[in-house]
Amino acid sequence: MRTRFIAAGAALLALLMSVIAMTQTAQAATGLHVSGTKILEANGNQFVMRGTSHAHTWYASQTSSFANIKSLGANTVRVVLSGGRWTANSASDVANVISLCKQNRLICVLENHDTTGYGEQSGAYTLDQAVDYWVGLKSVLTGQENYVVINIGNEPYGNNSPSAWTSATKSAISRMRAAGFQHLLMVDAPNWGQDWQFVMRDNAASVFDSDPQKNTVFSIHMYGVFDTAAEITGYLQAFQTAGLPLVIGEFGNMHSDGDPDEDTIMSQAQSRGVGYLGWSWSGNGGGVEYLDQVTNFNVNQLTSWGQRLFNGANGIKSTAKEATIYSGQPPVSPSPSPSASPSASPSASPSASPSASRSPSPSPSPSGGAKGCSATYTVTNQWDGGFQGEVTVKAGSSAVSGWTVTWTYANGQTITQVWNATVTSSGSSISAKNVSYNGGLGAGASTSFGFLGSWKGTNSVPAVSCTAS
Repeated sequence: MRTRFIAAGAALLALLMSVIAMTQTAQAATGLHVSGTKILEANGNQFVMRGTSHAHTWYASQTSSFANIKSLGANTVRVVLSGGRWTANSASDVANVISLCKQNRLICVLENHDTTGYGEQSGAYTLDQAVDYWVGLKSVLTGQENYVVINIGNEPYGNNSPSAWTSATKSAISRMRAAGFQHLLMVDAPNWGQDWQFVMRDNAASVFDSDPQKNTVFSIHMYGVFDTAAEITGYLQAFQTAGLPLVIGEFGNMHSDGDPDEDTIMSQAQSRGVGYLGWSWSGNGGGVEYLDQVTNFNVNQLTSWGQRLFNGANGIKSTAKEATIYSGQPPVSPSPSPSASPSASPSASPSASPSASRSPSPSPSPSGGAKGCSATYTVTNQWDGGFQGEVTVKAGSSAVSGWTVTWTYANGQTITQVWNATVTSSGSSISAKNVSYNGGLGAGASTSFGFLGSWKGTNSVPAVSCTAS
């Protein structure tokens, strides 16, 4: 390279133009992005992932799965890809996957499965190798920032040397940004995704800060490590307290390493506005076939796990909202991110002793008008002597800054623990008031709070009322 002197004025102009160009590049990130604990679309609407994983790399011919997953209400599909540990998915194949996601109005989380169990499982790739794969796909990924999240590497460390996760993840993020990727990046935890040594939890802030675009979301996989409500709520709360974005990137209803508490996982994800992606649509082997959500990729043959995930309490069908990029809805102002601990957290799994009886139906309050609100009370789970409930609060036609929900139990029920609200009781009368982070709701926006309670004889659903300020 040759160097020569130029006039001072021209040099200053060139420097200013360079700074402007770099600033424009740094601000050019569009599409899906994080803000505090939330994931937002380009227009500012909050997007909460509700979906499942599809093992595309092993079942590339099962392209009807995208439409079938959408038909059950999902707004997101996490797509398993390989860069060479298994048969590599080519750029044209990945472009077709993105097209299928868009045709079916799904957000596409693309994940590289090659890194699974690195350091413990033979043949696993490094995160650095995973980045090489993404760089090779850049031509088909650029411009898809509204529709695609890049999950750099699935479960990138096993239980051997998980402490190396921090530097390896920072390096992977740095390389992705240096290569020009402006997508929302997702990073999985070590310990086979379950972070039982808390490496990701304790180093998440420094990893997030290492991203020059501050556009990384963390992914925890919840299986046997998360078999109690206390473990689930504690982990989710740690990220909300830190103000960092988290999704439950995988979870199941059972596993060989323990029995996950899927009821609490789903109810807590819903009450906290945290995304979740179940594992997985179909085609599981190696002794975990019970994690199939449908049999032989047949959408009309839902398994018990599939029924729970898609149609159960806090399930995909009842909670998923389609990304507004597909409907052109105007932006809304998201409610503030939680920053304080809930008033209490369940200390034991509410699904430990489920009864055979059917849960009572939800009970809505009248719809609210200007400066009004409505509330819906639902029993999400019930067992002998105990139950888990949830109340969804929705603002009326005007924004509200606070809300109070009241009801009276007719059968002697009592509330024992609560989260995301402050509850007081006087005899059988209950009053639940918002906490600091979920009182402000835009017009038509909603939030929810949950609780554990006790009952004897009858657990009827009370009528509820909602007042707003």
